[in-house]
Amino acid sequence: MSVARADHDNALKALAAGDIPGYMNAVGRRAREASKVLRAADTGAKNRALRAVADALESARPALLRANQQDLARGRENGLDAALLDRLALDDTRIDAMIEGLGQVAALADPVGEISAMNYRPSGIQVGKMRVPLGVIGIIFESRPNVTIEAASLCLKAGNACILRGGSEAHASNAALNDCLQAGLAVAGLPAGAVQVVATTDRAAVGALITLPEFVDVIIPRGGKSLIARIAAEAKVPVIKHLDGVCHVYVDATADPAKALAIAVNAKTHRYGTCNTMETLLVDAAIADLLLPELARAYAEHDVELRGCERTRALLPQALEATEEDWAAEYLAPVLAVKVVDGISEAIAHIERYSSQHTDAIVTEDYTLARRFMAEVDSSSVVVNASTRFADGFEYGLGAEIGISTDKLHARGPVGLEGLTTQKYIVLGEGQVRQ
Repeated sequence: MSVARADHDNALKALAAGDIPGYMNAVGRRAREASKVLRAADTGAKNRALRAVADALESARPALLRANQQDLARGRENGLDAALLDRLALDDTRIDAMIEGLGQVAALADPVGEISAMNYRPSGIQVGKMRVPLGVIGIIFESRPNVTIEAASLCLKAGNACILRGGSEAHASNAALNDCLQAGLAVAGLPAGAVQVVATTDRAAVGALITLPEFVDVIIPRGGKSLIARIAAEAKVPVIKHLDGVCHVYVDATADPAKALAIAVNAKTHRYGTCNTMETLLVDAAIADLLLPELARAYAEHDVELRGCERTRALLPQALEATEEDWAAEYLAPVLAVKVVDGISEAIAHIERYSSQHTDAIVTEDYTLARRFMAEVDSSSVVVNASTRFADGFEYGLGAEIGISTDKLHARGPVGLEGLTTQKYIVLGEGQVRQ
């Protein structure tokens, strides 16, 4: 019996016995073995798997919808709110989007094996770097079953095995999606352990997954702040994460008013529930009396509640008084904190104190100030004269993303295929020995 088959059988036995640590250890061993095969898999095999998964989704459409209806019914019984039920729901349009996404990932350039920075050394050797997979990636997420396909496709294309632990509310949907993933892997001749959806809703599985450094190389949590904070605190495996998105737009005194109006309105109102939505607007005192009334009228059309500092409220009496909590708030709602500042130094100091280091922007016509803002604001994305809403893997040209990282190691900002790989040094010689 093969090692992979033995691990699969051991996992099922442990799960049947209620032995969650034993089950997760078997899953981890199976993923580690699969990662060795994926490390050497060529681009064609990976793309065949992705396209075969897309075909399987199309064929399994009725079964996917039936499984999702089970989850929705259980969610309504358990009192899930309308927003969570919406994220949980699958329909033909969302299945179409998953199928399209698989095609898009298949069309992306494969980063694995890319060689860069080759240089000759005085000894005659050539030294450079090769891009390689991370290995085994554990992904923990909530609610949205389409994440199962997104995460699996990106990990697979980057040559990684993955262990996916979705929310208990999507258990039936994720099990049906796993069948499609396994069908695609089989068509391409890739090991079944390359993608594993955790088959238990027991929360102990999460605790086990994040404490398996011998089998798991990276954990990526996608969900609410409490989930990510727990994983970051308890994991014994490196975590790629961001806790929240407290994003700022600073409007400098030299800003073009039309640009500033368009950017500040879009950054807040394009979508409220995203991590790259502006939550605090900073306006230079020299332009505040001109700009803030115009912005207030625009925000009123979108029913955005304003909470301002004393100087803001002097210009906008309708604004509520901002508290200390407002400056650090990720509202994810039509609420905006507004502060009038005396120049770029005060703006940068405010951002340094309250930003979550996700995305911060400046609107200015002064090149020197733009350069200073880019140099001094320590966020994963720093934007000049554009909306914070562009901080997204697709908009950055990555094709797709598995999340956005506010860490400084290993990846920072939107994490696409390249962020799911690392580099190793390679050395080419012709018989040289060190003297």
